[in-house]
Amino acid sequence: MNLNQLKIFFLVIRRGSLTAAAAELNITQPAVTKAIQRLQEYYDVRLVERAGKKWMLTAAGRALYQIAGRIFQLERQAEDCIRGFREQGERRLRIHASETFGGYYLPELINRYQRRHPGVTVSVDILPNERVVENTAALDNDIGFISDPIRHRGLTVREVLRERLVLIAAPGHPLAHRRTIRPKDLDGQPIIMHEPGSALQKAMDNLLGRRRPNLSHYLEFSNNEAIKRAVSAGTGIALISEKVVAEEIRQGKLSVLSLSHPPMVRSFYMLHHRSKSMTRPMKNLMEMVAAWAVGG
Repeated sequence: MNLNQLKIFFLVIRRGSLTAAAAELNITQPAVTKAIQRLQEYYDVRLVERAGKKWMLTAAGRALYQIAGRIFQLERQAEDCIRGFREQGERRLRIHASETFGGYYLPELINRYQRRHPGVTVSVDILPNERVVENTAALDNDIGFISDPIRHRGLTVREVLRERLVLIAAPGHPLAHRRTIRPKDLDGQPIIMHEPGSALQKAMDNLLGRRRPNLSHYLEFSNNEAIKRAVSAGTGIALISEKVVAEEIRQGKLSVLSLSHPPMVRSFYMLHHRSKSMTRPMKNLMEMVAAWAVGG
């Protein structure tokens, strides 16, 4: 089997487009198309079908895609293993993190880590939770941080932090002057939500319960900064990390609504692949995070 053609086929399906696969492989789109055609011609079996701009897998294609995933996972595992034995080789740490942890907690950790280990190059990508999990499972990073609890047989997952969530509004909002508010007080109020599936949207759904249909309307944003700006402008109310809005609250740009509801918290988790070769930079960071999680 031509592994180059197999990799092209795998990446087209994984990335969902010819353009993304071609860019990742640094080849042209026609070269991508030709590789898939030759793979199908060699085995005389249809692997993909075109439905408009989408690529749809046939039964044979689905089976081959799953096997290809295992092949390239082993390839990355072999590369990581050899890299770990190169004592004087590249010293690098690849981290993928969800938005809040990556933007508000990780910088302090990385700063502390690099003071202790100045020879290690650290790269950080901020991604949605599901992408962090996907990349960690695919051995595309060393360590990941997410805000959703998961169970994955290929990953080791450890809770490292709990944070308080707060309901915020513009200082001039009518509810901002209430001593306490109840979930039913949100009836008819515009609510600003995080994207579907996020930990914060799940927390808001839990707060509202069956009252969600009573909202006047709600907006969805995919990042904290957009949500803060929208709330500050009086667009609506939002549930968000207390740490994310600490400065705006201190400056009086946002107000915290005092809920009669019990305090709301969410957890962050550190994860890595069980089969990944444990390099010294990984071990040092994990030990530091474990100590930070206990000591704060």
